[in-house]
Amino acid sequence: LALPWDDPFWGCRGFSEPIAGLPWAGPAPGPAGRHSMLPRQVQRLGRDWIAHWNGSQILTLNSPVSSCMRWAGHYPWASFPLPVPVDFSANWRLPPFFGPWRQFQNSNWQLDNIMQSSCFHLPNPSMKSEREEPWTKRRRLVGQCDTSAPEEQINFPDQETLCQPVAQNEGKCSSKEGTIKRHWEYFCQHSRTMKMKDFENKESDQSHTESEAKFDFTVMSYNILSQNLLEDNSHLYKHCRQRLLIWTYRFPNILQEIKQLDADVLCLQEVQEDHYRTEIKSSLESLGYHCEYKMRTGRKPDGCAICFKTSKFSLISSNPVEFFRHDIPLLDRDNVGLVLLLQPRLHCKTNAAICIANTHLLYNPRRGDIKLTQLAMLLAEIANVAPQKDGTFCPIIICGDFNSVPGSPLYRFIKEGKLNYEGLAIGKVSGQEQFPRGQRILPIPIWPKKLGISQNCVYEMKQQQQEENAEEKLEAAKQDNTQEVVTASEKSSSKLQHHFKLSSVYSHYFPETGIPEVTTCHSRSAVTVDYIFYSAAKDDTDAQAGAEDSFHGGLKLLGRLALLTEQDLWTVNGLPNENNSSDHLPLLAEFRLIER
Repeated sequence: LALPWDDPFWGCRGFSEPIAGLPWAGPAPGPAGRHSMLPRQVQRLGRDWIAHWNGSQILTLNSPVSSCMRWAGHYPWASFPLPVPVDFSANWRLPPFFGPWRQFQNSNWQLDNIMQSSCFHLPNPSMKSEREEPWTKRRRLVGQCDTSAPEEQINFPDQETLCQPVAQNEGKCSSKEGTIKRHWEYFCQHSRTMKMKDFENKESDQSHTESEAKFDFTVMSYNILSQNLLEDNSHLYKHCRQRLLIWTYRFPNILQEIKQLDADVLCLQEVQEDHYRTEIKSSLESLGYHCEYKMRTGRKPDGCAICFKTSKFSLISSNPVEFFRHDIPLLDRDNVGLVLLLQPRLHCKTNAAICIANTHLLYNPRRGDIKLTQLAMLLAEIANVAPQKDGTFCPIIICGDFNSVPGSPLYRFIKEGKLNYEGLAIGKVSGQEQFPRGQRILPIPIWPKKLGISQNCVYEMKQQQQEENAEEKLEAAKQDNTQEVVTASEKSSSKLQHHFKLSSVYSHYFPETGIPEVTTCHSRSAVTVDYIFYSAAKDDTDAQAGAEDSFHGGLKLLGRLALLTEQDLWTVNGLPNENNSSDHLPLLAEFRLIER
């Protein structure tokens, strides 16, 4: 039974003609349109629930089926609202309870009986048009349907790294109802032209002769949505059918996605500890993965996992990172990170290694100070793990949910390797809020010295060694020159730096339209917060000055699984939905290890 509570006049706009032959006419209800004689249990059903009677009659509000009944409005002559058939040519009769009110009242309308005898569910997740999307999303999507380029030129990130997509928006929707097909975007190594290809048909072309010099592998970053967090934040998933939010429904879908995408390395966030211990770990091990896991240090029982195929890699070291410090008031949050050093299983000229990092930074949009400190701690651990015997860094991949949007100061710090945060408002660090409420200015320095991490995002012991080496080189310099170096160091105290040359796999905007890509979509927002950053090979992007000399080779981006727009996702009722059981999309990229 679908009841149109959202329309105070129940769709009635001047209709007053009675229908002959119905015996129970009565006075019109009040202007509020609410009929007090309906049982409370029926009122709770809401406007989007439907019920099946006798397996054939269906009453609904939002169903696209032409033979269904719609609540087109109330009738002023009736004692409570009546359904009106959409297709008047259809053979239809009133259900048996639509008689005198006493007969309806005695028909044992209890909610439990209804749930047991009728199939109640929310509307089908596939939507016929934008106008059938949830009304809370319509205003946000206004203007996105225009495929023409915006008047102002948008500065797309990483356009020097990636070729322009070809037919980006073609063929996104698959033939299967309620699903959206994501395409695999290839980047030609020599001509740097993009090739579009269905991911289902993606095959590895790595030959045995090439394997001696080249090593291709895929990396996925995926926030799988912890069940505890889902239930604690149920207001974010009001658009979803309840049965789609149950873990026993969600986990098979998530596992199927992982099987289908078949990545060599998985970086998972929001992995609930009990589910990891009882289901996730064993399921992934049966697929050929070795799993490393780090749970959060507080009350929330989820964490980060990195899983890799033992046929492609062997584990050199596993290094968990805890962002909570009991002796530092700033670091009172229980987020964590995980850094692995992996050895590729290939015959190459040198013993190359790859550093894989995974994290889930604090969500709070008004605590940019904590976010930057957590990021600095992760980078310091990477700087401690990634150096090779010759003093260079091995190739690095950083995945995770950074709870920061593209172009924000935190994002730019990762990409550019530097950030001057002097005068920066604490609420603007992540860019999550258009009008940030956190107006307090970041302190200088952001974290206390006893954390043991320098402004260069390395552990102080290593920083001290670097300074000692620098002092030895400056012994022959004049005293005034030494004083200038000290003064310059004091002036740069509000500047953060790191020594990694990182690029983003995704460009975050569709070049043809300027519409943003999104990695998460629920009832409150649809934005990009998930990333895969990697240390690009010298010929893959314009390197930072001097950065190419600090890396042992690098990584070449070969392809990526295309992301979607918010409008694309709302055609399947957002996330989670029937086929995608997280509120995040999985990110997937293919790399080639380039040796120097």
